[in-house]
Amino acid sequence: MTGQMLRLGISRCLLGESVRFDGGHKHDHFLTDVLGRYVEWVPVCPEVEAGLGTPREAMRLVGDPDRPQLITVKSGMDHTEAVERVSANRLQNLKRLSLSGYVFKKDSPSCGIERVRLYNQSGMPSRQGVGIFARAFMNQFPLIPVEEEGRLCDPDLRENFIERVFSYRRYQELLVKSPSRQSVVQFHTMHKYLLLSHSHPHYEALGRLVGQAHRYHPKELAMKYGELFMKALAVKATVRKHVNVLQHIVGFFKTRLTAQEKRELLGVIDDYHRGLTPLIAPLTLIRHYVTLFDVSYIHAQVYLNPHPKELMLRNHV
Repeated sequence: MTGQMLRLGISRCLLGESVRFDGGHKHDHFLTDVLGRYVEWVPVCPEVEAGLGTPREAMRLVGDPDRPQLITVKSGMDHTEAVERVSANRLQNLKRLSLSGYVFKKDSPSCGIERVRLYNQSGMPSRQGVGIFARAFMNQFPLIPVEEEGRLCDPDLRENFIERVFSYRRYQELLVKSPSRQSVVQFHTMHKYLLLSHSHPHYEALGRLVGQAHRYHPKELAMKYGELFMKALAVKATVRKHVNVLQHIVGFFKTRLTAQEKRELLGVIDDYHRGLTPLIAPLTLIRHYVTLFDVSYIHAQVYLNPHPKELMLRNHV
């Protein structure tokens, strides 16, 4: 896996393929033109793969939120079994591809991951539905980061998703190398500040886990670690948490700064705290001093470079 491009699943219509029920597409240019430079897309359309054709009659979810039926709107045909069968086969194929994430089409009765319209027997809608294929995917691969393209318009949600994707890829590489207790501890060490920027409780729980590494078989330790690790990163990072991490890092070289350098650095962190400058501003200055003073422990922290800088994910205020 090392050296390969990240492989992400995606709803085919988001790549610009005309596979939607109306014969159209929902091309997302950020996904294809920006993120697409760093990932290999694995396109899926369970409805087309179930033989429903394009264009096709619109469908909707009906009935039990936990086991809805996929029913055509006008003719009332039930395509649940066909889509479930295709989904089961597709998941077996995707398992072999070692996906690091998945971008689903929002509101889709097959691919929406939350708040999909679900109709009761009286024809009244609610927002309790989950797409049939999306539900099967998330049940099969609970640790793989998933998101809907609509939510990726939010800069914070976009950064969180991509950060989780790259983090999950590093975790996959840890597993591929037949992890030892030491390699799990090293993995935790390099992700400490990234974890702190998301969830202090999870950070502490993971610290306790690696502190008791000798109690577990290495593979069991790695699996327990991965579950908690991905839960931690799913917690939203905030400005306050980032400021806390930045101040921790500055503590490693603060005494080596001149009074003017210290004022400048703390001023930039304060500007970020007050929403006057993006996170990239204090991070760039901190990376400069980490390199200048050769602070090896911090230099190895994923927090400083969690994803390609060209994605410019930390540039928004």
